[in-house]
Order: sequence, then C-alpha cells, then structure tokens
Amino acid sequence: MGSGQVTSSVPSGTSEFQGKHVTVAGLGVSGLPAAKALHARGAIVTAVNDGDDARAREQAAELEALGITVRLGDGATLPEGTELIVTAPGWQPDKPLFRAAGQAGVPVWGDVELAWRLRGPDAAPWLAVTGTNGKTTTVQMLASILKAAGLRTAAVGNIGVSVLDAVLGDEQYDVLAVELSSYQLHWAPSLRAYSGAVLNLAPDHLDWHGSMDAYAADKGRIYEGNKVACVYNVADPRTEDLVREADVEEGCRAVGFTLQAPAVSQLGVVDGILVDRAFVENRQKNAQELAEISDVDPPAPHNIANALAAAALARSFGVPAQAVRDGLRAFKPDAHRIAHVADLDGVAYVDDSKATNTHAAEASLAAYEPIVWIAGGLAKGAEFDELVANSAKRLRGVVLIGADRALIREALARHAPEVPVVDLDRTDTGAMLQAVTEAKRLARPGDTVLLAPACASMDMFTNYNQRGDAFAAAVRELGA
Repeated sequence: MGSGQVTSSVPSGTSEFQGKHVTVAGLGVSGLPAAKALHARGAIVTAVNDGDDARAREQAAELEALGITVRLGDGATLPEGTELIVTAPGWQPDKPLFRAAGQAGVPVWGDVELAWRLRGPDAAPWLAVTGTNGKTTTVQMLASILKAAGLRTAAVGNIGVSVLDAVLGDEQYDVLAVELSSYQLHWAPSLRAYSGAVLNLAPDHLDWHGSMDAYAADKGRIYEGNKVACVYNVADPRTEDLVREADVEEGCRAVGFTLQAPAVSQLGVVDGILVDRAFVENRQKNAQELAEISDVDPPAPHNIANALAAAALARSFGVPAQAVRDGLRAFKPDAHRIAHVADLDGVAYVDDSKATNTHAAEASLAAYEPIVWIAGGLAKGAEFDELVANSAKRLRGVVLIGADRALIREALARHAPEVPVVDLDRTDTGAMLQAVTEAKRLARPGDTVLLAPACASMDMFTNYNQRGDAFAAAVRELGA
C-alpha cells in the first residue's frame, strides 16, 4: 500500500463549466441529471444517445425544453468542439465516441466523477463499497449502521439513488454510503473515498473490461486516496493485492474481514460473535464485541462477510459498537436475496434469484445442505465447472431451466455424475411452476429447494425480480 499524499479535487461550481462544451453520453438514470447539472452551471451541453425509442424521445424533449441539444440514434460521433465527455457508466471504453475523444485529447468522466467534482466545500465524506457480489446488501447494512449511530446518511450510487442527486440535493448529510460498480469506478479517476472496501473478485463483465486484470484494476480504484481504511476480504487475496497497489493518504490502514477469528487489524467471528481487532485501543491484545451472528439477516456465511465489511467501514468513521449491533438488527434484506419463501412438508424454499453469476450462486449454495438446486438462464460467457465441483457434495438434485442450461448440465456430468438432474426443455415463464414441482419431488424433509440460477434472467423473464416472483408464486401454488 503506497503512501503518497493525495489531495481531493477542488469542489467546482459555475466557473469551471461556464461556456465549456460538454457532451453527455447516454440518457437515463445518470445522463439526465448530469446534463441538467452541467447546463445549470453554464456549460454548453450536447446529449447523445444510441437509442431512439419512445423513452429516449421523452427524455430528449425534457432536455430540449431547457435549451440542451440532443442527438438520438447517434452515440458514435464526437460532437464538434467537445471539451469534456460525461458518460453513462455502462458505455464501453472501446466505443467509437471514446476512441475519437482519446485521439482529440478530450477527457471522459462518469456521473460519479462529476458528482465528486461538484461537491461543496463542506461535502459529506464517502464510505465506498465495490465487489463482484454483495455490494448492495453491504451498502444498505452500512447505511443502517450509520443511521443507528445518529448520523445523517443515505445509501447511494449503483444502488439506484444517483450520487449526483445526493450531492446536489438540498438534504445535508454527515456521511454517504456509496455503492460503486466497476463501470463507475473506471470513469472516476479523481474519486478519493474516506474509506473503501472491495468485497470480493470473480470473473464478471469481462466483455466490458476486456480481461480479469482490467476488471480487478477498475475495482481497485476504490482504494486510491483512501484517508482512513482500505477494507479487504482475507479469504480473497486478490482484494488485499489491490490494497497493496493503492496510493493512499499517509496513515491509512489495511483492514481485513474474515469469517475466522480475526488477526490484528481485522474484523472477524469468534464463538458466534462479530468482533473488531482493528478500531480498538491496544489491538494487539484487545477485541471489541460488535454483534452476534443472529443479529444478521439472513445469517448465511456470505452475508456475515457483508456485515463485517459494513461494520469495518462504519468503525473507520468512528461509529460505536452498539450502533453496529443496532444497525444490523434493523436491516432487512431486499427481495430475492436468499429470501425464505415457505416451508412445505418439512422442505424450505429459498429465493436467491439475485444470484445471477457463479460467484453469487456458490455463496448461496454454501449456506445450505442438502439442496435441490434450481439453476439456469443466460450464462453471459460464464463457466460452471468450479461452481459445481465446489458445491457437488451439498446437492440432493438439480432442476435446470433456461437457454444455457446445457452448460450447467455438462458441468454436473463431469463433477457430480451421481446427482439426479431434471432438464426442462422450455424457456417460457410457466416453466418455473414445473421446475418447482420437480424440485418438490426430489426433495426430502430437512432439504432446501434453492433458486440460485448462476445466470441472468432475460431469456425467460424481464429481470431477476420477475424470476424470483415466479418462484415464490409457484411455491405458494404448490402449498395451496
């Protein structure tokens, strides 16, 4: 972990953007507020968008009413005179627009970078979280802990509430809990968090980043310039490697979290108690009890890890131990995240439709035994051998659905040939009722029927929420 003094960007107001030609790439959740904020500060804004559908035209009309130029169906060409691009986070770095910007020496920011630069002089510090899985839950836990400490805060960023809206809104905050995706971090070169955490790293979005190394490097940007703590996952050495590579403020510390007994400068678990050996006096000898495992909902291993990461960030901000406990007790997870649906004939039915990649599914499978696993969907280029090999001993049976189910079936044949598999050759939404029916047939009392698809949902459903709702509806129908 390098120690070079890092200074934050000077909070910017009207003067920096007055008369500046700025292109906003992409409308939607981030583009619309970015275009409005820049226009309000005197910038000459052109918004470009690849799509030209009804929603885009509606948003274009809203911007044009303010005097902002909008080009729909043409996101590839760099508008003449552009001095800065502010892009939606999902736009890939290899797009022609950005290649042209690079050749012209035009900088590219994301909405997070813009928000960071528009902070006022008394802006709330950011406690930032990234990782392949668990970001949203950890940020929500963190916000709950901060609120329990009496702090004015909000969970913002990739979680759905725009950081830009939080920074520019009227509400005053003491601290922000910020979820950041690898996309957002890629386009945020000057972001400097108070403390940051990388929860885990597994292959994801490699089509966007180009390689695992590039993906990890973008995740690691969250540590750059950290002031107090770089929080890493002891069980995932790659996260600690990113800490070592980061250039941070003098005195910033590496703080690990582990499901085992913690070493010095770590948070961990001892006899069912979450404990802190990082933010205590004389941490060589002392540990502070924070909460019990039973205070975490649900108490699955990967969710305990989320709670420890949230606690580490909160403790780095000076939050007392009791607030950690109270905040964790008050936290309730979002739907479709290892949500217990019902018990039927001694079998538990659990919805983890949010497990849309192999890393998330493996964490979900590790929480139960024995399992009848419902899996499948759009693989997004994923491979399933490691997931199946690591989870095989927990499986009572498997029911496969979705377009890319054959990839999971082949991995099961290689690594769990004795496990019975039902392969449903259908991708209509009604397949879920049949899948749950088949899972019920395979399950025995004491088992868990677990929807943890390890795949995206768009082959059969609008999103993972609809897939989870279909699972819950099927369970209720069987229990009626």
